[in-house]
Amino acid sequence: MEQYPQALTIAGSDSDGSAGMQADLHTFFARKVYGASVMTACVAGNSYGIEASVTLPTEFIDKEFELLAADYQIRASKTGMLGNSELIRTIVKNYKLYDFGPLVVDPVIMTKHGNMLIEEEALATLKEELLPLAFVLTPNFYEAEKLTGIKLNTAKDFETAALILQKMGAKNVVIKGAHQDEKQIEVVDYLLLATGESHWLKAPYFKTERINGTGDSLSACIAAELAKGNDVLTAVKIAKEFVNKAIATELFIGHKFGPINHWAGSDFF
Repeated sequence: MEQYPQALTIAGSDSDGSAGMQADLHTFFARKVYGASVMTACVAGNSYGIEASVTLPTEFIDKEFELLAADYQIRASKTGMLGNSELIRTIVKNYKLYDFGPLVVDPVIMTKHGNMLIEEEALATLKEELLPLAFVLTPNFYEAEKLTGIKLNTAKDFETAALILQKMGAKNVVIKGAHQDEKQIEVVDYLLLATGESHWLKAPYFKTERINGTGDSLSACIAAELAKGNDVLTAVKIAKEFVNKAIATELFIGHKFGPINHWAGSDFF
């Protein structure tokens, strides 16, 4: 019997539903893909900010992987924020053990404003052990700088950084453009494919504080499209358009930093 397309998010639970696992599952649903999940952590927060978090025991995470592999036919997977080296190594071990399709790695290490989210030790583990498993790697502007050690001042810098990330093991690389200029009118991302083919992807810039979960949703959409059987270029283009619509059509939930509107890019509405 043919299985409905299934994708997996390996991430933390965000209690306000705007980012992390919840944003991934919203995206999977919007793109008509069934979403399964391996929960790695739980975060307590709302639109004002995060106040508490806990990491799940690695034995429990192992069991999540084991039981999904015994029953589901996962066609593509993605990772979210993995806060420490033990957690990263647990994910790497299990991903190598089971066939969960191509892996999209969203290296959640720095915010869009350049603030560090994980410790340096975990960053080294991510670079050495998780990044080489990435079928698609989706760093933001600052994460690409941190991972490669070069400043992204010109188009050539983006191209050089993507090549460095490929040499680290990532097959396909999407470097997301910066959101830092008050006069900015567009966001430009750079895609380097495993074949050596490259593309500059442009979209209008919308000034809004309702952008929680943007990076999560982009990587989740890529995973969803890969699960459907789309090639990387098609998957990335669809994801770029999906997130752009979700940002442009504001959803007024919460009082400060709100979620993007996954319905706007959905096939259902």
